Amino acid sequence: MKTGWEVKKLGDVCEIKPPKKEAKDKLKDTDLVTFLPMEDLGVLNKEVIGVKERQLKDVTGSYTYFADNDVLLAKITPCFENGKIGIARNLINGIGFGSSEYIVFRSKGEIIQDYLYYFLSRETFRDEGKKLMTGAVGHKRVSKDFIENYPLPFPKSLPEQQRIVAILDEAFAAIAQAKANAEQNLKNAKELFESYLQSVFENKLHGSKFETLDSLCELIVDCEHKTAPIQETGYPSIRTPNIGKGVLILDGVNRVSETTYNEWTRRAIPQADDLILAREAPAGNIGVIPENIKVCLGQRTVLIRPKKNKIISKFLAYLVLSKDVQEQLLSHSTGATVEHINMKDIRAFKIYNLSPITEQQTIAQKLDALSAETKQLEAIYQQKINDLDELKKSILQKAFAGELC
Repeated sequence: MKTGWEVKKLGDVCEIKPPKKEAKDKLKDTDLVTFLPMEDLGVLNKEVIGVKERQLKDVTGSYTYFADNDVLLAKITPCFENGKIGIARNLINGIGFGSSEYIVFRSKGEIIQDYLYYFLSRETFRDEGKKLMTGAVGHKRVSKDFIENYPLPFPKSLPEQQRIVAILDEAFAAIAQAKANAEQNLKNAKELFESYLQSVFENKLHGSKFETLDSLCELIVDCEHKTAPIQETGYPSIRTPNIGKGVLILDGVNRVSETTYNEWTRRAIPQADDLILAREAPAGNIGVIPENIKVCLGQRTVLIRPKKNKIISKFLAYLVLSKDVQEQLLSHSTGATVEHINMKDIRAFKIYNLSPITEQQTIAQKLDALSAETKQLEAIYQQKINDLDELKKSILQKAFAGELC
């Protein structure tokens, strides 16, 4: 341990869950206080922004009490793991009430609240807490014992704590700005491709001359309407999460036995260059089956095999992914909560002003090239975002080991 530092349990340096009597002693029943439901507590946002208000008499029953400068931490899954935490400040009349799933920390004087906030916002703290959660699935919580006995290293000097906080504030503000820039660049890269895709097909979506998708395809076959039994190895079963924007996503794909594969492909065996369309969740995504792989259809998918002398698969995939076509497909969707595209609407879908095969190939090649370039840019910006997240972890680790100069 660094000279001038010590380690104490959170329960020794913090008052956890201050009594509501404080609020009742300070205010009248009709006085206003800040009301902060769980959805208003930010994720790793230092400052709690409470915009709701209630009269004191309406919140003293089942809600959790806190005051200015208390640190709030969600204790229930998934809010705890997601990092819902913040410091209560600028509360109405200095007092707030909120979810019964909050843990409230109030320093007894040995630590400053900003230092405590940064300590509790560490991913390692959340990972340790997650492993020790108790309760029913969906309602697991970090235990009182885990919180009260968790060791907190800190410099005994309050000015030294403030110095560390100032360094973290400055570093994290710079990281947040860099991350925002990278996220905007990532968004711009995606929008660049979407914009070009739309421009390619904007004049091919209406007119007097059209063909139905059914007439342009050798087959359009629905999936089995039951869940395939899965195993660790075998043939990939393509479900809607495995269908991306023109490609199949095989990472983590479910796999089935040869017997199941044969049963699930009895109406049509998927071939290389066939398309698989998602009918639900997310409806409208479509991917091309690559060479040298055997797959079967999972639930809520459709196998499409274009007539090669009429329309090439990649061209059709890009056409389906264009904004206006997506809107047309989904305009026919049904379902109160989940969009679902009917088979009859898929077969009857109109394709206007179909380009000659040679032009389709040229368009598909240009879109392939731009898609590859876009994915490369996305990978670069995503790596920058990941690196910035790792930098935050590293800085926090150094901060609480006394290694920040």
